[in-house]
Amino acid sequence: MLVLVAPGQGAQTPGFLTPWLDLPGAADRVAAWSDAIGLDLAHYGTQADADAIRDTAVAQPLLVAAGLLSASALGEVVPGAVAGHSVGEITAAAFAGVLDDTAALTLVRKRGLAMAEAAAITETGMSALLGGDPEVTVPHLEKLGLTAANVNGAGQIVAAGTLEQLAALEADKPEGVRRVVALKVAGAFHTRHMAPAVETLAAAAKELAPGDPKVTYVSNKDGQTVAGGVEVLDRLVGQVANPVRWDLCMETFKELGVTALVEVCPGGTLTGLAKRALPGVATLALKTPDDLDAARELIAEHA
Repeated sequence: MLVLVAPGQGAQTPGFLTPWLDLPGAADRVAAWSDAIGLDLAHYGTQADADAIRDTAVAQPLLVAAGLLSASALGEVVPGAVAGHSVGEITAAAFAGVLDDTAALTLVRKRGLAMAEAAAITETGMSALLGGDPEVTVPHLEKLGLTAANVNGAGQIVAAGTLEQLAALEADKPEGVRRVVALKVAGAFHTRHMAPAVETLAAAAKELAPGDPKVTYVSNKDGQTVAGGVEVLDRLVGQVANPVRWDLCMETFKELGVTALVEVCPGGTLTGLAKRALPGVATLALKTPDDLDAARELIAEHA
C-alpha cells in the first residue's frame, strides 16, 4: 500500500522549482496559478533568495504549488492514503479531491498571509530538537514557556515560542537532546501565537465547497483518518494554532499496512523521518524530475 505525503514549511530551498518548470505544460500551469493568487510562483521558485522564500506568505503557496506540480508529473496515481505535514495538509487535501488545485492555492495564499500577520505581532520562531525522550522533553519545553509544536516521531520534536524562549532552550537543552537546530520559518506556527490567523482562515474556508476524500486522508491533528470533506477543512483551519502530530500519522500508516511512502517536492524531510520510524517501508523523495522514473516504479509495485 502506498502513502503519498507532502512536506511543510522549511523544506523550501532557493531555485528548487527550476527543473520542474522544464516539464511539458508546467510553466503554463504555474503561471495560471500565479495569476489566480496574485503571487509570482515561478519567480520565487527559481530566482528568489533564501530570505525571500522564508517569508511565510511566499513559502506556503510555493510549497503547495511544488507538491501539486510534482505529483501531477507522476501521472495517474491512486495512493492508498495521503497525508501532509503542516501546510502540506492542504496539498494532501488536493491529492484526496477535497479541494481542486486552484481552491487549495487560494486557501494557502490566505493562510500564509494571515500567519505572516500573526507572526509579526511578536518575534517568534521554531527549533528542532534531535534526540531525547518526549516524556522528558515536553515538560522541559513547557517549563521554558515553549510549545511542542511538531511531535514528529523518530526522535524529533520541534519547539516553538518567542526568540528569547528559544535562546533559553539553546542554553538549557532537555536531558538526552543532542542538538537544537533553528528552522527556516518566520514564526511560532501551531501555537497560541497563531490564534489571530484562525479567524481569517475560517472565513476563507466558508467560501469553499469541499468534496469528501476519494482516498484515505490521515489528519496530522491526531493521526486519525477523516472521511468527510467538511471535517477535513475544519481541521485545516484549526491546525494553524495547534500542534502537528506526525508521530501519530506514522502510527496510522503502520496500522493501514503502508509498504511504500513517496514524498512530493521538495521531498526529504518526511522521508527521513519514515526511514527511522517505519522500518521495512520503501521510501522515495521527489527532489527533481530525475526522481520521477524511480518513483513510478515504486508506485507500480505498491499502489
